[in-house]
Amino acid sequence: MNGWVILVDHARDFPNADTPHKVITTSDYLARPKLFVSGGRAKIINLSRSYNYQSKGYYASLLAEARGHRVIPTVETMLELREHKLYEQALPDLQEALTAAAHRARADEETTFDLLFCFGLVQDQRFEAFGKLLFDWYRCPAMEVTITPGKRWRIERLRVRPLAKLGPEEAEFFRDALHRHTERDWRNPRARSVAKYSLAVLYDPEETLPPSSEQSIRHFQKLAEKHSFEVELLNKRQLAELAEFDALFIRATTSIDNYTYRFARRALQERMPVIDDPVSMIRCTNKVYLHELMESRGVPIPPTVMLAEDDDLRRAEKQLGWPMVVKIPDGSFSRGVHKVDNFDELKALTDRLFEDTDLLLAQAFMPTDFDWRVGVLDGEPLFVCQYHMARGHWQIIKHGPNGAREGGFRTMALSEAPRRVIDVALRAAQAIGGGLYGVDVKESGDALAVIEVNDNPNLDHGVEDQAGKDEVWSRILQWFVKRIDA
Repeated sequence: MNGWVILVDHARDFPNADTPHKVITTSDYLARPKLFVSGGRAKIINLSRSYNYQSKGYYASLLAEARGHRVIPTVETMLELREHKLYEQALPDLQEALTAAAHRARADEETTFDLLFCFGLVQDQRFEAFGKLLFDWYRCPAMEVTITPGKRWRIERLRVRPLAKLGPEEAEFFRDALHRHTERDWRNPRARSVAKYSLAVLYDPEETLPPSSEQSIRHFQKLAEKHSFEVELLNKRQLAELAEFDALFIRATTSIDNYTYRFARRALQERMPVIDDPVSMIRCTNKVYLHELMESRGVPIPPTVMLAEDDDLRRAEKQLGWPMVVKIPDGSFSRGVHKVDNFDELKALTDRLFEDTDLLLAQAFMPTDFDWRVGVLDGEPLFVCQYHMARGHWQIIKHGPNGAREGGFRTMALSEAPRRVIDVALRAAQAIGGGLYGVDVKESGDALAVIEVNDNPNLDHGVEDQAGKDEVWSRILQWFVKRIDA
């Protein structure tokens, strides 16, 4: 069963005639643990009259999670909304959004007032963005926010509004909001009746160098249907819809300070399998951390000097020689990686880069014709590819005023790739976690050095899957199945 199920304490609270979805009582749901055993994970909207600790509403959400059903609200949301000290962690973000909304509100607003939000929607459109953020934080069917206007508008209280305590006009708005929240899932029931699993793919169509092209994602979608997966693309503005899926596959360039991290974090909160998970993001996106981690695990890396102040520059010159490579902590796709040939160039570059970061990495320059990229999934090799340097350049991607130019590639079967390259890549990936990683390895003579571990590796149809074909994508789907079923 992949449709929505609405739980109510009494059938009259939300008659079946008011919705195309199945409505059952909390008592029936609690007493019948084998409901919706086959056909996928039910999506539960808990409209109990009370979410108090150990109430039927509380137990309904608690058991829904135990049964593998997706439920709104979760027990965590119920508990956090009970008192101010539990939800105060969300207030700085919400307060910022409220301040933006206040500029669009009436200037003559003087007295404290309440706003009703249903599934993140609000009748006063000036607070629309605030409502979406509120629902991102707390996926609760109906919430009331008490606001005090003034020079700086202030959130006084957040509280749950039970369906039974809504007035006639509010109840009508609630029904409309529920319809809008769920309509995407029942608009085409025929297509959804076949799939056992639903997978959200986060993708930015405007991104210049995405980790997977749209064509590759479409190929993945077609293949996923054979594995009983329904795959839907989400954009950066659809965070509120994420919990409607079983799992998340991020195919946009990850960063701790952009929307991809918020999606990964939300997936973790919803207990959804996700590639990339937020912990892997934190570990992989910072080269300073990676350097320390690889060094502590005995993974071979290029000779490296940490740069924190000008005195470190002479030490780098002495230990690394010229030329050397200087990296910002969180660059990607060859951005933020610079080659310098002498001390004057190093000083000019670091003066500029230190304006945005307190730490830099200097590494010995290792000239090679190509970099090895070993894809690792759940601790096992997924693909092996050689990325050749861009023509006339020392990196695989050359960024210029007319865009980026990439070098060629050569993908080989796992059985044909050098075992020692695979082994060192596996050691590096295992230090990060059990997700999907792309480990970049340089080979110079007999020496190997791990350059980087990517939490968001390129995966394009016809490139990384050239040797492994559909097996590469199938193994990713199997990774999700294993964790969803667990």
